[in-house]
Amino acid sequence: MCVTAVESRPAGVVLTPSPGGHRPFGARVKAYVALTKPRIIELLLITTVPVMFLAEQGVPNLWLVLATCFGGYLSAGGANALNMYIDRDIDALMDRTSQRPLVTGVLTPREGLVFGLSLAVISTLWFGLLVNWLSAALSLGALLFYVVVYTMILKRRTAQNIVWGGIAGCLPVLIGWSAVTDSMSWAAIILFLVIFFWTPPHYWPLSMKVKEDYARAGVPMLPVLASNKVVAKQIVAYSWVMVAVSLLLTPLGYTGWFYTAVALLTGGWWLWEAHGLLNRAKAGATGAKLKEMRLFHWSITYVSLLFVAVAVDPFLR
Repeated sequence: MCVTAVESRPAGVVLTPSPGGHRPFGARVKAYVALTKPRIIELLLITTVPVMFLAEQGVPNLWLVLATCFGGYLSAGGANALNMYIDRDIDALMDRTSQRPLVTGVLTPREGLVFGLSLAVISTLWFGLLVNWLSAALSLGALLFYVVVYTMILKRRTAQNIVWGGIAGCLPVLIGWSAVTDSMSWAAIILFLVIFFWTPPHYWPLSMKVKEDYARAGVPMLPVLASNKVVAKQIVAYSWVMVAVSLLLTPLGYTGWFYTAVALLTGGWWLWEAHGLLNRAKAGATGAKLKEMRLFHWSITYVSLLFVAVAVDPFLR
Protein backbone atom coordinates (compact mmCIF):
# COMPACT_ATOMS: atom_id res chain seq x y z
CA MET A 1 0.00 0.00 0.00
CA CYS A 2 1.49 3.31 -1.06
CA VAL A 3 1.25 6.79 0.37
CA THR A 4 1.79 9.87 -1.77
CA ALA A 5 5.09 11.60 -1.03
CA VAL A 6 4.90 15.04 0.53
CA GLU A 7 7.58 16.32 -1.84
CA SER A 8 9.85 15.07 -4.55
CA ARG A 9 13.22 13.72 -3.46
CA PRO A 10 16.37 12.22 -4.97
CA ALA A 11 16.48 8.41 -5.06
CA GLY A 12 17.78 6.89 -1.85
CA VAL A 13 17.05 9.91 0.33
CA VAL A 14 14.90 9.44 3.42
CA LEU A 15 12.96 12.57 4.28
CA THR A 16 12.42 13.58 7.90
CA PRO A 17 9.60 16.03 8.66
CA SER A 18 10.75 19.33 10.08
CA PRO A 19 9.42 20.09 13.58
CA GLY A 20 7.11 22.81 12.29
CA GLY A 21 6.29 21.12 9.01
CA HIS A 22 2.69 20.86 7.88
CA ARG A 23 1.48 17.27 7.71
CA PRO A 24 -2.26 17.02 6.96
CA PHE A 25 -4.23 14.91 9.41
CA GLY A 26 -5.79 12.77 6.68
CA ALA A 27 -2.41 12.01 5.14
CA ARG A 28 -1.01 10.98 8.50
CA VAL A 29 -3.95 8.65 9.20
CA LYS A 30 -3.43 7.00 5.81
CA ALA A 31 0.27 6.74 6.57
CA TYR A 32 -0.35 4.94 9.88
CA VAL A 33 -2.66 2.50 8.08
CA ALA A 34 0.01 2.00 5.42
CA LEU A 35 2.53 1.09 8.13
CA THR A 36 0.44 -1.99 8.94
CA LYS A 37 0.59 -3.28 5.30
CA PRO A 38 -3.14 -4.13 5.07
CA ARG A 39 -2.81 -6.10 1.81
CA ILE A 40 -0.41 -8.55 3.45
CA ILE A 41 -2.61 -8.87 6.54
CA GLU A 42 -5.57 -9.84 4.35
CA LEU A 43 -3.60 -12.90 3.27
CA LEU A 44 -2.73 -13.78 6.87
CA LEU A 45 -6.40 -13.68 7.87
CA ILE A 46 -7.28 -15.93 4.92
CA THR A 47 -5.16 -18.61 6.56
CA THR A 48 -6.42 -17.93 10.11
CA VAL A 49 -10.22 -18.00 9.90
CA PRO A 50 -10.68 -21.25 7.89
CA VAL A 51 -8.50 -23.10 10.40
CA MET A 52 -10.93 -22.00 13.11
CA PHE A 53 -13.75 -23.72 11.19
CA LEU A 54 -11.68 -26.88 10.92
CA ALA A 55 -10.81 -26.82 14.61
CA GLU A 56 -14.47 -26.34 15.53
CA GLN A 57 -15.63 -28.87 12.88
CA GLY A 58 -18.34 -26.33 12.12
CA VAL A 59 -19.04 -22.66 12.73
CA PRO A 60 -16.87 -21.19 15.48
CA ASN A 61 -18.13 -18.54 17.89
CA LEU A 62 -18.50 -15.32 15.90
CA TRP A 63 -17.14 -13.14 18.69
CA LEU A 64 -14.07 -15.38 18.93
CA VAL A 65 -13.50 -15.07 15.17
CA LEU A 66 -13.76 -11.28 15.31
CA ALA A 67 -11.51 -11.06 18.38
CA THR A 68 -8.91 -13.30 16.74
CA CYS A 69 -8.99 -11.36 13.47
CA PHE A 70 -8.71 -7.98 15.19
CA GLY A 71 -5.90 -9.18 17.43
CA GLY A 72 -4.18 -10.68 14.42
CA TYR A 73 -4.44 -7.39 12.55
CA LEU A 74 -2.94 -5.48 15.48
CA SER A 75 -0.10 -7.95 15.89
CA ALA A 76 0.79 -8.22 12.20
CA GLY A 77 0.38 -4.46 11.83
CA GLY A 78 2.83 -3.87 14.66
CA ALA A 79 5.32 -6.27 13.08
CA ASN A 80 4.99 -4.54 9.72
CA ALA A 81 5.40 -1.09 11.23
CA LEU A 82 8.58 -2.15 13.03
CA ASN A 83 9.80 -3.76 9.80
CA MET A 84 9.37 -0.42 8.00
CA TYR A 85 11.15 1.40 10.83
CA ILE A 86 14.17 -0.90 10.58
CA ASP A 87 14.21 -1.08 6.78
CA ARG A 88 13.60 2.59 6.01
CA ASP A 89 17.14 2.97 4.66
CA ILE A 90 16.83 0.22 2.06
CA ASP A 91 13.17 1.08 1.37
CA ALA A 92 14.44 4.43 0.08
CA LEU A 93 16.59 2.63 -2.50
CA MET A 94 13.87 0.40 -3.93
CA ASP A 95 11.27 1.61 -6.40
CA ARG A 96 8.45 -0.49 -5.00
CA THR A 97 9.00 0.71 -1.42
CA SER A 98 10.16 4.29 -2.02
CA GLN A 99 6.73 5.73 -1.23
CA ARG A 100 6.41 4.19 2.22
CA PRO A 101 5.56 6.78 4.88
CA LEU A 102 8.85 6.66 6.80
CA VAL A 103 10.71 7.21 3.53
CA THR A 104 8.57 10.05 2.20
CA GLY A 105 8.53 11.86 5.53
CA VAL A 106 4.78 11.74 6.13
CA LEU A 107 5.66 10.14 9.48
CA THR A 108 8.86 10.39 11.51
CA PRO A 109 10.91 7.28 12.37
CA ARG A 110 10.06 7.86 16.04
CA GLU A 111 6.35 7.86 15.26
CA GLY A 112 6.74 4.61 13.33
CA LEU A 113 8.68 2.99 16.18
CA VAL A 114 6.23 4.05 18.88
CA PHE A 115 3.29 2.95 16.74
CA GLY A 116 4.79 -0.48 16.09
CA LEU A 117 5.73 -1.10 19.73
CA SER A 118 2.30 0.05 20.90
CA LEU A 119 0.54 -2.36 18.57
CA ALA A 120 2.80 -5.18 19.77
CA VAL A 121 1.84 -4.59 23.42
CA ILE A 122 -1.86 -4.01 22.74
CA SER A 123 -2.20 -7.07 20.49
CA THR A 124 -0.55 -9.37 23.03
CA LEU A 125 -2.83 -8.17 25.82
CA TRP A 126 -5.85 -8.37 23.50
CA PHE A 127 -5.16 -12.01 22.69
CA GLY A 128 -4.35 -12.93 26.27
CA LEU A 129 -7.40 -11.29 27.84
CA LEU A 130 -10.01 -11.91 25.14
CA VAL A 131 -8.88 -15.11 23.35
CA ASN A 132 -6.35 -17.13 25.38
CA TRP A 133 -2.73 -16.87 26.45
CA LEU A 134 -1.51 -19.61 24.11
CA SER A 135 -2.72 -17.53 21.17
CA ALA A 136 -1.12 -14.47 22.76
CA ALA A 137 2.22 -16.24 23.03
CA LEU A 138 2.03 -17.43 19.41
CA SER A 139 1.09 -13.94 18.25
CA LEU A 140 3.98 -12.33 20.09
CA GLY A 141 6.31 -15.06 18.83
CA ALA A 142 5.28 -14.35 15.23
CA LEU A 143 5.90 -10.64 15.71
CA LEU A 144 9.31 -11.13 17.30
CA PHE A 145 10.34 -13.68 14.67
CA TYR A 146 9.42 -11.35 11.82
CA VAL A 147 11.07 -8.28 13.33
CA VAL A 148 14.17 -9.79 14.95
CA VAL A 149 14.96 -13.01 13.09
CA TYR A 150 13.82 -12.04 9.58
CA THR A 151 14.19 -8.24 9.40
CA MET A 152 17.20 -7.70 11.67
CA ILE A 153 19.19 -10.92 11.14
CA LEU A 154 18.31 -12.85 7.98
CA LYS A 155 17.07 -10.36 5.40
CA ARG A 156 20.37 -8.61 4.70
CA ARG A 157 22.64 -11.61 5.27
CA THR A 158 21.44 -14.70 3.45
CA ALA A 159 19.52 -15.89 0.40
CA GLN A 160 17.63 -18.17 2.79
CA ASN A 161 16.01 -15.09 4.34
CA ILE A 162 12.51 -15.68 2.99
CA VAL A 163 12.68 -19.44 3.67
CA TRP A 164 13.22 -19.22 7.41
CA GLY A 165 11.84 -15.74 7.85
CA GLY A 166 8.59 -17.03 6.39
CA ILE A 167 7.93 -18.94 9.61
CA ALA A 168 6.38 -15.76 10.99
CA GLY A 169 3.75 -15.91 8.26
CA CYS A 170 2.96 -19.54 9.13
CA LEU A 171 2.07 -18.88 12.75
CA PRO A 172 -1.43 -17.40 12.08
CA VAL A 173 -2.47 -20.96 11.22
CA LEU A 174 -1.48 -22.10 14.71
CA ILE A 175 -3.13 -19.01 16.22
CA GLY A 176 -6.42 -19.82 14.50
CA TRP A 177 -6.39 -23.39 15.84
CA SER A 178 -5.31 -22.40 19.35
CA ALA A 179 -7.96 -19.67 19.52
CA VAL A 180 -10.66 -22.35 19.27
CA THR A 181 -9.08 -25.23 21.16
CA ASP A 182 -6.44 -23.60 23.40
CA SER A 183 -4.17 -26.42 22.20
CA MET A 184 -2.24 -27.71 19.18
CA SER A 185 -2.82 -30.64 16.82
CA TRP A 186 -1.24 -32.35 13.83
CA ALA A 187 -3.82 -30.69 11.57
CA ALA A 188 -2.54 -27.25 12.57
CA ILE A 189 1.07 -28.35 12.15
CA ILE A 190 0.38 -29.74 8.67
CA LEU A 191 -1.24 -26.48 7.57
CA PHE A 192 1.67 -24.60 9.15
CA LEU A 193 4.00 -26.64 6.93
CA VAL A 194 1.87 -25.98 3.85
CA ILE A 195 2.39 -22.24 4.35
CA PHE A 196 6.07 -22.79 5.16
CA PHE A 197 6.72 -24.55 1.85
CA TRP A 198 4.34 -22.19 0.01
CA THR A 199 6.18 -19.01 1.02
CA PRO A 200 9.42 -19.35 -1.02
CA PRO A 201 7.77 -20.30 -4.33
CA HIS A 202 5.20 -17.56 -3.68
CA TYR A 203 7.77 -14.84 -3.04
CA TRP A 204 10.65 -15.82 -5.34
CA PRO A 205 8.73 -15.09 -8.57
CA LEU A 206 8.09 -11.55 -7.30
CA SER A 207 11.75 -11.29 -6.33
CA MET A 208 12.69 -12.35 -9.86
CA LYS A 209 10.58 -9.49 -11.20
CA VAL A 210 12.13 -6.84 -8.93
CA LYS A 211 15.62 -8.31 -8.42
CA GLU A 212 17.27 -5.08 -9.59
CA ASP A 213 15.55 -3.33 -6.68
CA TYR A 214 16.95 -5.84 -4.21
CA ALA A 215 20.39 -5.70 -5.81
CA ARG A 216 20.42 -1.90 -5.55
CA ALA A 217 19.54 -2.13 -1.86
CA GLY A 218 22.07 -4.90 -1.18
CA VAL A 219 19.44 -7.45 -0.11
CA PRO A 220 20.62 -10.98 -1.06
CA MET A 221 17.33 -12.42 -2.28
CA LEU A 222 17.93 -15.68 -4.14
CA PRO A 223 17.13 -14.22 -7.62
CA VAL A 224 19.84 -11.58 -7.03
CA LEU A 225 22.51 -14.22 -6.39
CA ALA A 226 21.41 -17.05 -8.68
CA SER A 227 20.27 -17.47 -12.28
CA ASN A 228 16.59 -17.70 -13.21
CA LYS A 229 17.13 -21.40 -13.93
CA VAL A 230 18.48 -22.09 -10.43
CA VAL A 231 15.67 -20.11 -8.80
CA ALA A 232 13.03 -21.89 -10.88
CA LYS A 233 14.45 -25.28 -9.88
CA GLN A 234 14.13 -24.28 -6.22
CA ILE A 235 10.58 -23.12 -6.85
CA VAL A 236 9.67 -26.48 -8.39
CA ALA A 237 11.25 -28.41 -5.51
CA TYR A 238 9.39 -26.44 -2.83
CA SER A 239 6.17 -26.67 -4.86
CA TRP A 240 6.22 -30.47 -4.96
CA VAL A 241 6.81 -30.69 -1.21
CA MET A 242 4.04 -28.13 -0.55
CA VAL A 243 1.48 -30.07 -2.58
CA ALA A 244 2.49 -33.37 -0.97
CA VAL A 245 2.17 -31.92 2.53
CA SER A 246 -1.24 -30.40 1.71
CA LEU A 247 -2.55 -33.91 0.96
CA LEU A 248 -1.63 -35.29 4.38
CA LEU A 249 -4.74 -33.93 6.10
CA THR A 250 -7.09 -36.47 4.55
CA PRO A 251 -5.29 -39.76 5.34
CA LEU A 252 -4.87 -38.52 8.91
CA GLY A 253 -8.65 -38.05 9.14
CA TYR A 254 -8.89 -34.27 9.42
CA THR A 255 -10.54 -33.60 6.05
CA GLY A 256 -12.70 -35.41 3.51
CA TRP A 257 -13.35 -35.64 -0.23
CA PHE A 258 -14.02 -31.94 -0.85
CA TYR A 259 -10.74 -30.67 0.55
CA THR A 260 -8.87 -33.49 -1.18
CA ALA A 261 -10.40 -32.62 -4.55
CA VAL A 262 -9.57 -28.93 -4.18
CA ALA A 263 -6.02 -29.70 -3.00
CA LEU A 264 -5.42 -31.99 -5.98
CA LEU A 265 -6.85 -29.62 -8.58
CA THR A 266 -5.23 -26.43 -7.28
CA GLY A 267 -1.97 -28.19 -6.46
CA GLY A 268 -1.87 -29.75 -9.91
CA TRP A 269 -2.33 -26.36 -11.55
CA TRP A 270 0.37 -24.89 -9.31
CA LEU A 271 2.83 -27.58 -10.41
CA TRP A 272 1.92 -26.93 -14.06
CA GLU A 273 2.73 -23.23 -13.62
CA ALA A 274 5.93 -23.95 -11.66
CA HIS A 275 7.24 -26.33 -14.30
CA GLY A 276 6.23 -23.85 -17.00
CA LEU A 277 8.37 -21.21 -15.32
CA LEU A 278 11.27 -23.67 -15.11
CA ASN A 279 10.95 -24.55 -18.80
CA ARG A 280 10.96 -20.87 -19.79
CA ALA A 281 14.00 -20.25 -17.56
CA LYS A 282 15.83 -23.22 -19.11
CA ALA A 283 15.06 -21.79 -22.56
CA GLY A 284 16.74 -18.53 -21.56
CA ALA A 285 13.56 -16.42 -21.42
CA THR A 286 13.99 -13.04 -19.77
CA GLY A 287 11.88 -9.97 -19.15
CA ALA A 288 8.22 -10.26 -20.10
CA LYS A 289 8.81 -13.63 -21.76
CA LEU A 290 9.73 -15.25 -18.45
CA LYS A 291 6.18 -14.62 -17.15
CA GLU A 292 7.28 -15.16 -13.58
CA MET A 293 4.36 -13.14 -12.18
CA ARG A 294 1.89 -15.73 -13.44
CA LEU A 295 3.00 -18.04 -10.64
CA PHE A 296 3.04 -15.21 -8.10
CA HIS A 297 -0.57 -14.26 -8.83
CA TRP A 298 -1.66 -17.90 -8.91
CA SER A 299 0.02 -18.52 -5.56
CA ILE A 300 -2.38 -16.07 -3.90
CA THR A 301 -5.37 -17.71 -5.59
CA TYR A 302 -4.08 -21.14 -4.61
CA VAL A 303 -3.76 -20.45 -0.91
CA SER A 304 -7.14 -18.71 -0.87
CA LEU A 305 -8.93 -21.64 -2.53
CA LEU A 306 -7.13 -24.23 -0.42
CA PHE A 307 -8.07 -22.57 2.86
CA VAL A 308 -11.65 -21.94 1.74
CA ALA A 309 -11.77 -25.72 1.22
CA VAL A 310 -10.44 -26.17 4.76
CA ALA A 311 -13.39 -24.14 6.06
CA VAL A 312 -16.06 -25.75 3.86
CA ASP A 313 -14.96 -29.37 4.21
CA PRO A 314 -16.36 -29.97 7.75
CA PHE A 315 -19.87 -29.23 6.45
CA LEU A 316 -19.63 -31.87 3.70
CA ARG A 317 -18.43 -34.81 5.74
